[in-house]
Amino acid sequence: MTGTTSGSRLHLPRYLREDPALRTPVGFPDYKSTGLRAPLRTPVDLPHRLTEITGPVLGEDRVLAHDADLTWRNGGEAQGQRILVFGRVLDSDGRPVPDALVEVWQANAAGRYRHVVDNWPAPLDPHFDGLGRVVTDSLGRYEFLTIKPGPYPWGNHHNAWRPAHIHFSLMGRAFTQRLVTQMYFPGDPLFEFDPIFNSVRDPKARERMISRFSIQETQPNWALAYEFDIYLRGPGQTPFEEAH
Repeated sequence: MTGTTSGSRLHLPRYLREDPALRTPVGFPDYKSTGLRAPLRTPVDLPHRLTEITGPVLGEDRVLAHDADLTWRNGGEAQGQRILVFGRVLDSDGRPVPDALVEVWQANAAGRYRHVVDNWPAPLDPHFDGLGRVVTDSLGRYEFLTIKPGPYPWGNHHNAWRPAHIHFSLMGRAFTQRLVTQMYFPGDPLFEFDPIFNSVRDPKARERMISRFSIQETQPNWALAYEFDIYLRGPGQTPFEEAH
């Protein structure tokens, strides 16, 4: 969506606002830590000014091919089950979104992040940092080679464990276009016990956060494949996390 500034021929983008009723709540009682960081007042949408809607522009040479391979770091191969995660980034009516920066971060095969505050007794992998990025092609396609993450305890409630998941961040051509979501794996027995997964109110919307196993794209003797399409808008929109 574009608009013209007064007295000029400059066309600037204008971004549609999400219906507040459809937003994932920033404060969810069963997700205890949101009580410490969720705003006490109703968020106010600020106007999109020139800085937000015109930059920064992602340079094509800043994302390299090996950034999408999370299985090889520090001169060695990561431990765990190799998986290929692929899909498309789509706008309303299934239109592809090219040149979108897709970033992922995740725990390792033992369910541990390479992070200073993650110190539960699970092994770290010296050849896995859990970080990757790729830019979608002209058809909105992306692809990562990674290790299937493990579930992990997180202390939210008694015997609390997060289902295996991968965090996704999508960045368009401006800061206002950043969206964050999580991808889950089919058939996980921890779904019904996870407050973050269940903070998405609509059961059908929750299903859109679950990837689909693909035997067609599974690479023989190498890696299982999971498909995860991300819809930015429309009736099939992927649930995104509200900014805190």
